[in-house]
Amino acid sequence: MKQRRSILATLGSIEGLPVLGILLLLYGAFLITAPSVFTKHRIYMSFLQTVPPPLVLGLGLTLVITAGEIDLSFPAVVALSGFAFSWVFTNFDTVWAPWAGVALALAAGALVGFVNGLLVAKVGVPSIMATLASQFFWYGVTILLAGGLQLNIKEVEETVMHDIFTGRIFGLIPAQALWGLGLAIFLWFILNRHTFGESIIFVGDNPNVAQVMGINVEITRIKLFTLMGVIAAFAGLLLTIEMNVFFPTQGQSFLLSAMAAVFIGGTLISGGKGSVIGTLWGSYIIGSLQAGVVATGVTSYWVQSVMGFIMILAVALNVVIGEGRLSGVSDAFRRWTSSSRSHVTKTAMETNDTAL
Repeated sequence: MKQRRSILATLGSIEGLPVLGILLLLYGAFLITAPSVFTKHRIYMSFLQTVPPPLVLGLGLTLVITAGEIDLSFPAVVALSGFAFSWVFTNFDTVWAPWAGVALALAAGALVGFVNGLLVAKVGVPSIMATLASQFFWYGVTILLAGGLQLNIKEVEETVMHDIFTGRIFGLIPAQALWGLGLAIFLWFILNRHTFGESIIFVGDNPNVAQVMGINVEITRIKLFTLMGVIAAFAGLLLTIEMNVFFPTQGQSFLLSAMAAVFIGGTLISGGKGSVIGTLWGSYIIGSLQAGVVATGVTSYWVQSVMGFIMILAVALNVVIGEGRLSGVSDAFRRWTSSSRSHVTKTAMETNDTAL
């Protein structure tokens, strides 16, 4: 019994393991129900190409939610950064134009994040209200600047930047998948091995206690939202360069998927605990579900229901294993079956005595 509990405790201590288990079970189900699609490498390469933008957003959002805050403005930053890059690329025909576009896009994201941080940390506006207002404002600014029109940047395919951001490694693996993985590793070290990450966790757990411990809560929040802005801008660059076009509403579809990946991954909505690795696997669960369900031949009407079920299952398993409840559930079930057997045996003996 003790050995079993220790094994479960060890498994529960491995970050993201329950979510990875759900992902592998999901792929196993797809292999059985849609072997013609999931036994070929193309579908997995497609996931590696389409998942990174929302994955990048989810990784940044993991740190924000760990700090007990929320950011709803990142879809607007995706659009704003995409416009900034596309505008520089289309209006300046020089060798350095693509790199200047990247710098302007990241700076735009940092500006949005910094303003969000000031509103939350200095003014005291709740983050959900500050970033929701920011979402509407910056989307409006982007649409005004773009005139409501999309920008075609087809020529970006001929630049080295296109190969760096969205090329194929060894002619097979999409480069954006490596960018997503690299950012996950970087943010994991920030959250788990850096003083800034410790500050984020303490602020999310209890900002008053964090203040007493000498953590500058205001500066931490400003840095955090600024970082989120830069990360969202980077996601916008990945998306825009991959599609070779900017459109004013890009990024709108990422809000719920990025948040779902964070919560599936095990990050607490109340703050104080975040899982970067869990968000990594959670993003691939969300990014694989729709294509996988459709590939199985199930009608599109079932897609949302299946997605909801998988999300609930992933969150529940993450909570059960992560909090060490599995052994408790097992013990409770064993006690219940034992008491049921005793009751049945006692009833049978009383029946026999009455018959005699």
